[in-house]
Amino acid sequence: MRTRVVVLALLALAACRPKEQGSAPADSTAMKSAAAPAAPATPPVVTVRARDFAFEGPSQIPSGVTTFNLMNEGTTFHHMVIARLDSGKTLADLQQAIIKPGPPPVWFVAVGGPNATDPKGVSNATLDLPPGNYILLCFVDVPGGRPHYSRGMISPLTVTPSSGPSAAALTPDVVATVEDYKFTLSKPLVAGKQTIEVHIAPGQPHELEILKLAPGKTVKDLEAWGAKPQGPPPFSGIGGIAPAGGGSVASFTVDLTPGNYVMMCFLPDTKDRKPHFLHGMIQEFKVS
Repeated sequence: MRTRVVVLALLALAACRPKEQGSAPADSTAMKSAAAPAAPATPPVVTVRARDFAFEGPSQIPSGVTTFNLMNEGTTFHHMVIARLDSGKTLADLQQAIIKPGPPPVWFVAVGGPNATDPKGVSNATLDLPPGNYILLCFVDVPGGRPHYSRGMISPLTVTPSSGPSAAALTPDVVATVEDYKFTLSKPLVAGKQTIEVHIAPGQPHELEILKLAPGKTVKDLEAWGAKPQGPPPFSGIGGIAPAGGGSVASFTVDLTPGNYVMMCFLPDTKDRKPHFLHGMIQEFKVS
């Protein structure tokens, strides 16, 4: 309101002044631009710490394009699924609903988030959040086979209307399309820092997780450890985009070093409940 009054006063003052010969007409476009706040050059960063077994971070943030940094300070893998609660639902409603086995309720809408990294690792995700009620959860179930959200890794997040323009989305180096049951990249991933924009095709929810295989280890070693997690894992969690529903778009930035990698989705299929990687959503690639 104060900015509007100042601009109107300046316009009135200019109208009362005698016109100077040879002076250029006022540039109304420039004045309007000066009055309006500029959008941030880069998205604001929200840092969340993941511990065994809790999230530590802000409970309220403004809407718009936001980068989430997840710092894994626990002793096992953690990720952070961001889910919107529609129809006025709350954390208490969700906790009551997930007591029963089966798919989540229709008002629970996963939109992505930073995917799993090793202990002491950091992952990130950038996404555009409209105002609403959200939940942060960790679905990882190692060790012990019990999902971490049932052990305390579930927190509410309120997204309030922003008072200014939103930052633009990150410019991607690679676009990844995730669908039933494959990953398609616009170009190969390479060594170094790069931003990957992930599009979840309409249909089932999916995730994109990047794992780096330990030297001498193979996909069979990874699958064997996943079936029976004993001893150190034969891979390192690099990150990616946590589970998100069809139609979701998010991006993440990663710095890859040379080695053998796997891109995969662990989510259960809506038909037979088998993990999607058993339906072919596991893709090996090499970074030189």
